[in-house]
Amino acid sequence: MLGAAELTREYQRVREQSIALCEPLCIEDYGLQAVAETSPPKWHLAHTTWFFETFLLKPFVLGYRPVNAAYDFLFNSYYNGIGQQYARGQRGLLSRPTVDQVYQYRATIDAQVPGLLEDEEHTDRAIILRHAELGLHHEMQHQELLLTDLKYSLAQNPLYPAYHIVGQGSAHHLNVPLRYIDYAGGLVDSGTDDDTAPFCFDNETPRHKIYLAPYALADRPVTNAEYLQFMQDDGYQCAELWLADGWSTVREKSWHAPLYWRQQAGQWRVFTLHGLVPLNLTEPVCHVSFYEADAFARWAGARLPTEAEWENAARNEKLAGHFVDAHVLQPRSASATSGVMQQLFGDVWEWTASSYGPYPGFVAPAGAIGEYNGKFMCNQMVLRGGSCVSDRRHIRASYRNFFYPQDRWQFSGIRLAH
Repeated sequence: MLGAAELTREYQRVREQSIALCEPLCIEDYGLQAVAETSPPKWHLAHTTWFFETFLLKPFVLGYRPVNAAYDFLFNSYYNGIGQQYARGQRGLLSRPTVDQVYQYRATIDAQVPGLLEDEEHTDRAIILRHAELGLHHEMQHQELLLTDLKYSLAQNPLYPAYHIVGQGSAHHLNVPLRYIDYAGGLVDSGTDDDTAPFCFDNETPRHKIYLAPYALADRPVTNAEYLQFMQDDGYQCAELWLADGWSTVREKSWHAPLYWRQQAGQWRVFTLHGLVPLNLTEPVCHVSFYEADAFARWAGARLPTEAEWENAARNEKLAGHFVDAHVLQPRSASATSGVMQQLFGDVWEWTASSYGPYPGFVAPAGAIGEYNGKFMCNQMVLRGGSCVSDRRHIRASYRNFFYPQDRWQFSGIRLAH
């Protein structure tokens, strides 16, 4: 856990980063919400502020007066222990409070949190610091969601408007052969413990033993070129490649390519946060669902790794991928080196074959804060590694992300296993 001084500095960095991510927005962009699964940028700014007010200032500042009692309803995401929530799919209808009022809300909370963090005499100091650090990682999650949600909403506009942040695509277009790296398996550690990690979410605990048979993991993610071969081989038309629910989803939604791919004049283009650009065949394929990842793996004569296999491979690897601080906001191609593990972190979240569930001995924290992860341990699949819009300080080998198998709007990609 971070100390008070370091935590205060990190609080300022994270809060400022949310503001910086919104600097390219026009006022009309703040309320965009194309589907219920996404949220408007304004709501993300308000909700992350509500988190600090709700779990830090209200319980631990004597005589604290809420900024606006209605915010408990408007900006509570899913904490039933706090109270009712405004309908998720209608967040884009919240023209009030205004953008200016949301920024004022942030400024009001930001003026009070550092003083609480620096109060060395507070009887609940340890809990305060833990909740503050959780709040920072919560906000880093929402910074990523802000960008992925915004990308989805902008893509619905036939003008294909760009999110105006400086960045470039891959500087090289090398075709790096895919190779596999062998792992011996055996009895390995999985997960982590609160007392051994600088920070972890509760769903990463407890550390436990798991037996892995010998396996091999691809040295890089699947590329657009490789996925295009799957498409050209009628991958979306071969029912035998798909799980039953996946095949139903493909037919219901008329999927024929990853999300954001567009064919114009016989050429594939892809919508990015920089607008509509030619498809770079050597970049990792992204914005595919678990169903698509699983079908591709079966077509390729491979499989998806389990989350334990992935974590075992990543445990001693460096955080060497592309993250949001690179300002690229699009996965980049692998380097020319083949046969060396690349891009386990950053670039694209990697689907695993593991259902999201509790580790042996998992216990959710008491109270509303315990709703953060535990109650979602059903019907979702685990992804690992982070993406090009993740904060590198937020990602680690034990980090477990989770989404429903049909979800595609995250920067989700594929790494194969044998």
